[in-house]
Amino acid sequence: MYFLIRGVLEEVKENKLKQAKEQYVAILSTEEWKNKKEIFDMGMDIEPDMSEIFTTMVEVNYDSLTGTFSIPDRTDLSKESTFAFALDEKGVVFIDDTGEAEKIVRNIQKTRKWRFPCLERFLYDFLDQIIKDDLRLMEKYERELDAMEQTIVNEDEGFEAGRVNEIRGDIRDLLIHYEQLTDLGQEFEENENNFFTAENLRYFRLFLNRIARLQDRSTSLRDYTMQIRDMHKSQLDVKQNRIMTVLTVVTTIFMPLTLIVGWYGMNFKYMPELEYKWSYPLVFAVSIAVALGSLLFFKRKKWL
Repeated sequence: MYFLIRGVLEEVKENKLKQAKEQYVAILSTEEWKNKKEIFDMGMDIEPDMSEIFTTMVEVNYDSLTGTFSIPDRTDLSKESTFAFALDEKGVVFIDDTGEAEKIVRNIQKTRKWRFPCLERFLYDFLDQIIKDDLRLMEKYERELDAMEQTIVNEDEGFEAGRVNEIRGDIRDLLIHYEQLTDLGQEFEENENNFFTAENLRYFRLFLNRIARLQDRSTSLRDYTMQIRDMHKSQLDVKQNRIMTVLTVVTTIFMPLTLIVGWYGMNFKYMPELEYKWSYPLVFAVSIAVALGSLLFFKRKKWL
């Protein structure tokens, strides 16, 4: 499918593409690109490679820019949509078998009108569509992390440590994606082949500023996940310390009682206490006194 960059993106037939003076946007499948790439007359050292796409990147050719997009699915960041592109001063061609590029372009067609249409403005809107929902995603993660922090503070049992790791992994993936978009935006702004007018380079600077803000927000959230992990670990340490304190107190209370039992369990022949009438009640009373005295001592020292 083919579009001309006018006041809006206007879909046209292939035969009108050559006749038009406006810059264009084309979306082709890999097979269509192989059969029709000559009509775009782009000078390429490096052909767009659709076989293996792992990153968002751009390569500068002697008379074109070629590159790839690898866009994480914001509902499941482990999944990605990948496609390639090639552009020069006349327009941009997306080589896409997934439908993701068409989806983005259609959204631009429905929602954007331009007073000063140009390829630079289209590329800005295209890149903006990729990250348009990311701030909302960050807010969702932040609310979820706030709820987890409150769970820890309240010492509730509903805390999920695994979910914190999942969020941290998602944020790491987004940061990698933002770094790649930053490199791409900087390459566009550098304008090595002079495809873009100097005045319109501001669109790429605007995009880079948005990416920088998202990177800062993502970095803060990543630090927040680490803070929550540390809080959870501290809470576990406190619980373990409480358990160890109780065990230590119990052990300390029973140490003198164990001594008494061991002492009078020797049953030597000449132990006069064994024959006394009040020996048993006396030992019993001493044992109770030792236990109560130890408990009162620990309470006074605030060890219990």
